[in-house]
Amino acid sequence: MDLKEIQNLIKFVAKSGTSEVRLEMDDVKITIKNEKESKGENQTVIHQMPMQQPQMQQMPQQQLAPQPQAQAPASPEAGETKQEGENDKYITVKSPIIGTFYRKPSPDKPVFVEVGSSISEGDVLCTIEAMKLFNEIESEVSGKVVKVLVDDSTPVEFDQPLFLIDPS
Repeated sequence: MDLKEIQNLIKFVAKSGTSEVRLEMDDVKITIKNEKESKGENQTVIHQMPMQQPQMQQMPQQQLAPQPQAQAPASPEAGETKQEGENDKYITVKSPIIGTFYRKPSPDKPVFVEVGSSISEGDVLCTIEAMKLFNEIESEVSGKVVKVLVDDSTPVEFDQPLFLIDPS
């Protein structure tokens, strides 16, 4: 629904004398209320809440991780897949949820893993905050951290690459 359609809807509701109209579509939820003020004038209040993540938020993900990716034939667990091309031997750890990526358990603590750190299966790599809950992201493989693909305290999308792990 574009701005012109919303404006036409507001005008229609104002002329009809209806006190409230709610419209729910695939990607938006709009509530238009006509409230009588003390001066006798109508006031229109619009509440527009997205029901899904807009497509615009996927652009930063592509800018943060521009390297080409492909799913491995085997089904990956916890968002880990193999990279194609020159990084063929590396495993990519991907974000299982949308949220804010943190490399440290708290601001005054050291990072969970550094580039070059040896990790074991089950080691915590990072936390992702989603709706005030901090979710520890654990490694599904043992190996060595080759690259951290996301900056600390930045938003991440579902399935966004976070780390490259060398399993050898």
